[in-house]
Amino acid sequence: MSEAPLVTVRILGLPVELHARATEHGAELQREFTLIAQGRQQAAEHTEMPRRLLDLIATLQGDYSGFTVEQEDVLERAIRSRQAALDLIFQVPAGVAEAAVALGALLDEADEYCREGKHLLTLATPAELVAYRRWYLGEFIDQINGAPPKPWSSAYLDQVS
Repeated sequence: MSEAPLVTVRILGLPVELHARATEHGAELQREFTLIAQGRQQAAEHTEMPRRLLDLIATLQGDYSGFTVEQEDVLERAIRSRQAALDLIFQVPAGVAEAAVALGALLDEADEYCREGKHLLTLATPAELVAYRRWYLGEFIDQINGAPPKPWSSAYLDQVS
């Protein structure tokens, strides 16, 4: 792996409870999409979207998980201790911005897939978790592109309601 320069991304005021709920919802969606992708669906279009999301998640985990181990540990401790908010600092390759754009778009598409209600038990992501997801991914995109960090604010919830 080449030594690409790393970019500092500061996640300020991360709402721990929202993060925990978003992580749980994402895990539910990933489990269900895994079952769909492995199942014997008769129509190929029913498995294309789940496979694309699972492939992207696998790629992101393979490419970038080494950059987030420490932060994931901090988040787990914050969840267990019921901490309200925390700040995190990531050192990531600039390619994370492009990956965050792709992940955000695919998660929006997954929500639409969930809203169709034909193949899933998992519901579309609730509005407050969509707001959190867009802020969180947006911080990586914006900061890698040179913008200053913007702390979480409940005002983001108004943007998706």
